[in-house]
Amino acid sequence: MITDRQKEILKLIVMEYIQGAKPVGSHQICETLNCSSATVRSEMAALEELGYLEKTHTSSGRVPSEEGYRYYVNNLMKPKEISGEDMLKLQLIFSNNQLELSDCIKRSLEIVSDITNYTSVVLGTKSHDNTLKEVNIVPLSDTSMVVVVITDKGFVEHKTIDVQGISLEEVKKTVTLINNMIVGTPIDEISSKLEFEVKPIIGRYVKEHERLYNVFYNVFNNFTNKNVDVMGKSNILKLPEFSSVDKVRNILEKLDDNIESIVEESSDGGDINIYIGKETKIDDDMTVIRTKYKTDKEEGTIAIVGPKRMEYDRVVNLLEYIKENIERK
Repeated sequence: MITDRQKEILKLIVMEYIQGAKPVGSHQICETLNCSSATVRSEMAALEELGYLEKTHTSSGRVPSEEGYRYYVNNLMKPKEISGEDMLKLQLIFSNNQLELSDCIKRSLEIVSDITNYTSVVLGTKSHDNTLKEVNIVPLSDTSMVVVVITDKGFVEHKTIDVQGISLEEVKKTVTLINNMIVGTPIDEISSKLEFEVKPIIGRYVKEHERLYNVFYNVFNNFTNKNVDVMGKSNILKLPEFSSVDKVRNILEKLDDNIESIVEESSDGGDINIYIGKETKIDDDMTVIRTKYKTDKEEGTIAIVGPKRMEYDRVVNLLEYIKENIERK
């Protein structure tokens, strides 16, 4: 059973280590709590016995263990107020009516990466909840046009395609065929339907069928793939706990290869979720804090990836603020 004084000491050690990245000694705690060094050392030893603190090989001070961070997050942490300067930066983005929602999300997380020195991730709209409502084309010139894909939930995606050497009539025939055959299909199933139902018969209606099939297949394939943006990935290089070249390389490789599953590996509703150390499946010294957002037209996940000694209280409040503004916009 952890006592009130032990809770206070654990909280102080976590906060001190987050700021300084150096093991915390008893003298630092004595100055704050105004008690003897012997008392603090005894309490620190008890917290180590409970599994909340660890000793390092290079110092007699203690650092929080994974369990210590978890106890701090679940029981001791209070969200930190966003500074006026940080809030103003974010407000300027969300009040800009010229920006699309996706741009607001990306830019707000770029700001978070900049002010925290952590890595930010946006996992875009989940398309499997949408079905195809309509495909349209808008000619731009003799050689290019825009394909507009609209879903039943009002989500719109557009992509410019190269149609040099293909007549507008041929493109229109292809769009008509697609609309006739696959409207109402869940977005995630369209690629399969194109392959097994449209591809075998498109040659009967369209001369340039191979090229046009490939063009529209790529349009839908890009649409259904989740859009992942990672900002501030190089910030990892600035962190003292990642001075080893091999460790940094390993973390960056895992981020590149598994970022989607790291950010969204289970459904946790709209709460802020904190994954510490081994829970992140990146590295024992990393933390992932993430939350889902949902609007009338789309939903996705935003996350902050950083060291285990992350400023949890600050990041939680920043993510909450961004989520609220996304869902209000």
